[in-house]
Amino acid sequence: MKRIFTIVFALLLSTISYAQVLTPIQWEFSSKKVSETEYDLIFSASIEPSWHLYSTDLPEGGPNSTTFKFTGAGEVFDLVGDISHREPHEEYDENFEMTLKYFSKNVDFTQRIKLKKPGKVNIEGEVEWMACDDHQCLPPDYMDNTFTVGVGKSKVAKGNSESGTVAIGDKGDSDGSKADMGLMRIFFLAFLGGFAALLTPCVFPMIPMTVSYFTKQSKTKAKGISNAIIYGLSIIGIYVILGVGVSAVFGADALNALSTNVWFNLGFFVLLVVFAMSFFGAFEIVLPNSWLNAADKQSDKGGYIGIFFMAFTLALVSFSCTGPIVGTLLVDAAVNGGYVGPIVGMFGFSLALALPFGLFAAFPGWMNSLPKSGGWLNSVKVVLGFLELAFAFKFLSIADMVLQLHLLERELFLAIWIVIFGALGFYLLGKLRLPHDSPTDHISVTRLILGLTVLSFTVYMVPGLWGAPTKLISGFPPPKNYAESPFGVGGSAGGSMSNNELPEHAHYGAQNIVSFTDYEEGISYAKEVGKPVLVDFTGFGCVNCRKMEDNVWSDPAVKAVINDDMVLISLYVDDKRMLPESEQYVSEYTGKKIRTIGNKWSDFQIEHFNKNAQPFYVIEDHGGKALNEPKAYDTDVESYLAWLHDGIEKFKK
Repeated sequence: MKRIFTIVFALLLSTISYAQVLTPIQWEFSSKKVSETEYDLIFSASIEPSWHLYSTDLPEGGPNSTTFKFTGAGEVFDLVGDISHREPHEEYDENFEMTLKYFSKNVDFTQRIKLKKPGKVNIEGEVEWMACDDHQCLPPDYMDNTFTVGVGKSKVAKGNSESGTVAIGDKGDSDGSKADMGLMRIFFLAFLGGFAALLTPCVFPMIPMTVSYFTKQSKTKAKGISNAIIYGLSIIGIYVILGVGVSAVFGADALNALSTNVWFNLGFFVLLVVFAMSFFGAFEIVLPNSWLNAADKQSDKGGYIGIFFMAFTLALVSFSCTGPIVGTLLVDAAVNGGYVGPIVGMFGFSLALALPFGLFAAFPGWMNSLPKSGGWLNSVKVVLGFLELAFAFKFLSIADMVLQLHLLERELFLAIWIVIFGALGFYLLGKLRLPHDSPTDHISVTRLILGLTVLSFTVYMVPGLWGAPTKLISGFPPPKNYAESPFGVGGSAGGSMSNNELPEHAHYGAQNIVSFTDYEEGISYAKEVGKPVLVDFTGFGCVNCRKMEDNVWSDPAVKAVINDDMVLISLYVDDKRMLPESEQYVSEYTGKKIRTIGNKWSDFQIEHFNKNAQPFYVIEDHGGKALNEPKAYDTDVESYLAWLHDGIEKFKK
């Protein structure tokens, strides 16, 4: 009986210990038939209280977004649009200097697909997610799934991070989820872009000329108004067709992949620079004269066809001004709005472009309030050129970060933006002139205010060179850890080592503390110097890890102890770099294949400590034995410092 009791007690302890491996996200998968060839694939996440699941569209440099992968897309089925979901909660996070979006309680993610032909199809995919609560974050987790559509009765499959592949049949009904609110942002920005295009010298002078043509050539006022409205609708139709063409040519999958494609970002950087030079007056981007002549000839036919080709002629003639704006909007819409994005973007742009023609035709007296054409129209082009040039470096920065070349790091990016916006400010104040600018003796009050605003913004960015947050441009420059110096320009490590004294394989990590990112290398160095090891299970996207580093490790006493009396090993559980094929394995604890460096360190944490949450800190000797009780999230500096001293004293004994 004593032996049986011992065994049962040991099993109980094991169960309790393993229960520390948290699984706060539970998944259900189902499908809903929309038509003979269209289905909605539904991923339903149930989220435990106090936990949250990150959204699908977080900016770079933050926590991992929830992502969905589908095998065979484009072959036996097509993805229709992007994953949709209800509107997430948004909150600015000071640790990442960006707004983060997440869900609580529950959320449905829906992906519509269209089969190439009716019939039974197995759709294999994978969902990857990351979850955090107020004290800890979990490493990115994933689960394979298989949807079987086109046959079978209603069925729902359930799973969590411990589940394997699941098969789903058709589900007869579903609540679905709301459309991506990102489309509203695309529409709004595109509408502003269309308004900016109106104020260029290629479009603005055309407004009174075109409206006068319709009102004078028409037999009645009502006919003139209707012709102007048809003209405006034709403009909308032309640009929406362009948006449809972009979506049809590239397809949903290609559009989703654009944001991190190196060649796309490099190509668009060059394109934006060319557009900016054109706006500055170096040259004009014009379409072939044969296109213009052909469209103009068709516009002479009269009737609705003639009105349509008048609108088409406007689109061609104004291309030198509208082309750069349209190109920029199409790319943003394609990257952030998926298949529908370019269509929504072109509708917003063309709506702003078309509205004045209908309104001024209906109320011709309003045209008297329009400012006269003049040099200010060219100034609008130049301002747009400065903005195009600034945004160009964002695309170059993305390519640089994807390739990890470290050629355009945070300091250089900020320096370039400071110069660009500084030059824009001086231009608005009349201190710089470009080839097509008209001479002027004074500047308007509006231009003065804009110039002072831009210069204030420029001065605001300057402290960013020394490590200031610069929250207003969060998401544009590279993150702080992608910098020439992790200490800011002119800063220093503040520790006991210079750059030349860093141990092999070590680097300056959080709070400029010397750190290893490989366990064996860190242990080897600890043996050489005779110091205990502080193992830091962390993650690039771990919000609470950043809070600990910013609020606790930043304390001079804590920082000095870790830097001088210990060897820090930071193991990033969300490092997505692939392990060599020979080092990949199947975990004995989760049954999942360990494919990445992050998977390896997460599995290491579970194996040795039965924990999978971060931050998680362990003080060890050189044999891997914990010297005291491991510590999790705790922003009490005195408590953390006492814990460090306790571990060091036990190591000495």
